[in-house]
Amino acid sequence: MREFIVEADGGSRGNPGPAGYGSVVRDAASGQTLAERAEYIGVATNNVAEYRGLVAGLRAAHELDASASVHVRMDSKLVIEQMSGRWKIKHPSMKPLAAEAATVFPPGQVTYEWIPRERNKHADRLANEAMDAGGRGEEWTPSASRAELDATASAAPEPSGPPGDAAAGAARARAALADVRAARTVSGTTAPTVSGTTAPTASGAPAEPTREAVPASDAAPASGAAWADSGGAVSGGAATSAGTSGAVGAAVVDTGAAPAQTGAAPAQTGAAPSETSAPGWGSAPDLGAPATFVLLRHGETPLTPQKRFSGSGGTDPALSDIGREQAERVAAALARRGTIQHIVASPLARTRETAGIVAARLGLEVTVEDGLRETDFGAWEGLTFAEVRERHPEDLNAWLASPDAAPTGGGESFAATATRVAAARDKLIAAYAGRTVLLVTHVTPIKTLLRLALGAPPESLFRMELSAASLSVVAYYADGNASVRLFNDTGHLR
Repeated sequence: MREFIVEADGGSRGNPGPAGYGSVVRDAASGQTLAERAEYIGVATNNVAEYRGLVAGLRAAHELDASASVHVRMDSKLVIEQMSGRWKIKHPSMKPLAAEAATVFPPGQVTYEWIPRERNKHADRLANEAMDAGGRGEEWTPSASRAELDATASAAPEPSGPPGDAAAGAARARAALADVRAARTVSGTTAPTVSGTTAPTASGAPAEPTREAVPASDAAPASGAAWADSGGAVSGGAATSAGTSGAVGAAVVDTGAAPAQTGAAPAQTGAAPSETSAPGWGSAPDLGAPATFVLLRHGETPLTPQKRFSGSGGTDPALSDIGREQAERVAAALARRGTIQHIVASPLARTRETAGIVAARLGLEVTVEDGLRETDFGAWEGLTFAEVRERHPEDLNAWLASPDAAPTGGGESFAATATRVAAARDKLIAAYAGRTVLLVTHVTPIKTLLRLALGAPPESLFRMELSAASLSVVAYYADGNASVRLFNDTGHLR
């Protein structure tokens, strides 16, 4: 089942006054914009415009996939509470709009969530563009829209994705077209209608729409209404494009970088429990939303740039200043995406600190899961690869050749790590079915989760690069199938 996020807004310059709405449909997993809707609706109230935006957004999502699950996010407390059934609808202009919105998708396929206005900037800008176009006597057109570009720029000064990001590229293209049209207007090539234009503010910009106070008759909760959490399964929530690096020779030392293998490819004996479900293109429509794990590797520690083994049996270093800055950046990126519902972290200091920074930004609690801890590298803890090669050459060669071999001094083999991680995975899938969960963990657990999802052999651990504070995503469906949706994305760090 596909999952969409619909963001909608409406505004009125006068309340009632010239009004318009804007709606955005996003893919829940990638955050990519799939559709935009905006329209000038003449003289109306703010709340009516918001409802019109909701209806337009739901219809746009329905056109994309009528069987999809939809999570609506708006900054109108009134609309969210009324559509969730917790507040009565008494205003005569809003009753038919609410009824229309409720019939676009079958009951149970749509959930509602209130968000702060600053997290609804894309839809807000679309509504303002529609009102501006109406003031000029024109219709809003998607080709001239700058809403996505402006919302992204105001939300984050740093790029929101790696080079080639489709959503950002499309927004830039629309902005370029808009700039061309603006230049033609200045030069006299185009003569837009100016009659009926909204009175500008002192700065010369169109007036911002007013926010209508909630009428007392519509603000009262419905008698006997349920107050249960209305948040539905919003899968995904990772960055918008595929990961940025896939270099061969990556990583079990703290940086994620390791030398190339020196022996034959390890045998697959001792691998974690195998995935039993048959591969396929996707889940059946009736399987429901998957459990989606957004895998975040912790930020840098002092050992990271030194390329030293840093597992669960060493000094348990905290984040460095760079690592804390990385955690702040990924927290900002996840806040903009807005799809994380729970946070689970490894018990080690660097993951708990990273998770705490993200949790503070998202307003969530952190749950600790011991199964997500890094491999114990035994006597190799704190050493570089070259130092291990010099001191324990035979043990290192055996470790590189077989997932059953453990590091010197009673460390943990990759086979043992995989068994532990697979058990933690199954536990978390059962606990968070249909939810989107941020797992803050380490190189080996993340690579292991990706390897098991892909059905790849144990030696694939040496052929993935995983950067500090990178994001990867795996979705787990009810039939046992898994889908890797993102790998080693570091766009939020640039």
